[in-house]
Amino acid sequence: MAKCIVRDWQGKEAGEATLELKIAKESTSADLMHRAVLRQQAHIRQGTASTLTRAEVRGGGRKPYKQKGTGRARQGSIRTPLRPGGGIIFGPKPRSYNLAMNRKERRLALRTALMARIDDLLVVKDFGSSLKTPKTSEITQALSRLGIDSESKVLIILFSPSELIKRSVRNLEKVKLISADQLNVFDLLHANSLVIGEKALSKIKEVYGDD
Repeated sequence: MAKCIVRDWQGKEAGEATLELKIAKESTSADLMHRAVLRQQAHIRQGTASTLTRAEVRGGGRKPYKQKGTGRARQGSIRTPLRPGGGIIFGPKPRSYNLAMNRKERRLALRTALMARIDDLLVVKDFGSSLKTPKTSEITQALSRLGIDSESKVLIILFSPSELIKRSVRNLEKVKLISADQLNVFDLLHANSLVIGEKALSKIKEVYGDD
């Protein structure tokens, strides 16, 4: 069981939270998280790249020059892959890059990644609830009060981010905001610091705590 200090919007201690999730064995955890990240990145790929083979290139029905007597190599079509404008040999065709990973493995990888970052995790009570208008400076000041370096990559996880918070965060290049139901292995491992809302932490424990 891991214990986390809960802080308020001003960065002061406001209680304590616990997080206990079943994780993979140490001998297999790195491989499991690696496969989960590869799967996530592969699913982003569209797989729409396509080239034409010599059978698909338009034209080329006429023999470019006679078979013998020219001193040149024989050619049957101007659409051969050996000539400019011809077909492409072994070029890309539309395909799916999806990788298979069963649901139990995906959930285990997610829990393992979250617990692996427990030392970089900050729990904040009522994150951004005092915002009246979208203001990026309020977010940067809050992160500073929490002791997060301005140059570090930050992942903010909230139960249900308001439009004010979304608009306040969107101009920060190194800060990413996701809701608790968008949790994923890549973002958990990519960020230098994790900021989780108290309600979001409760949701995570509810969804992943029973496995």
